[in-house]
Amino acid sequence: MSLTEQINNDLKEAMKAKDTVKLTALRAIKSQLLLAATEKGADGGSSDEAGIKMLQKLVKQRKESAELYLGQGRNDLADPELAEAAIIEKYLPKQLSEEELKPIIQAIIAKVGASGPQDMGKVMGAASQELAAKADGKTISSVVRQLLSN
Repeated sequence: MSLTEQINNDLKEAMKAKDTVKLTALRAIKSQLLLAATEKGADGGSSDEAGIKMLQKLVKQRKESAELYLGQGRNDLADPELAEAAIIEKYLPKQLSEEELKPIIQAIIAKVGASGPQDMGKVMGAASQELAAKADGKTISSVVRQLLSN
């Protein structure tokens, strides 16, 4: 089952259950999928890899918004954003933890031949490509910085 089909099925279930938070999150996903499919140069459908990147972007937007709201003491606005982020994350593959990333990034550092913090760009390029759907950029960056500074 493709991501679009899964979203459509879950959207119907959320409508039947009258789950407004889930409905809002799923409508946002569907909207982005439709925009990606009708974008200039698109083939009419969206690949799963592009869908995963789009989902990661939506989660990141929700979390950043919630962070801003919490910083301003607006829990009433932050809670729905965090709830939507949690719903959207269910459609993403399991994200790797920092501990799981360390051996992978160490192998990338060895492969690229990086020796210190000045080589962060080379390592980040290779790591971001290899770990695109498995971890977010912020986590990858912190692990790379930590390993290169040792």
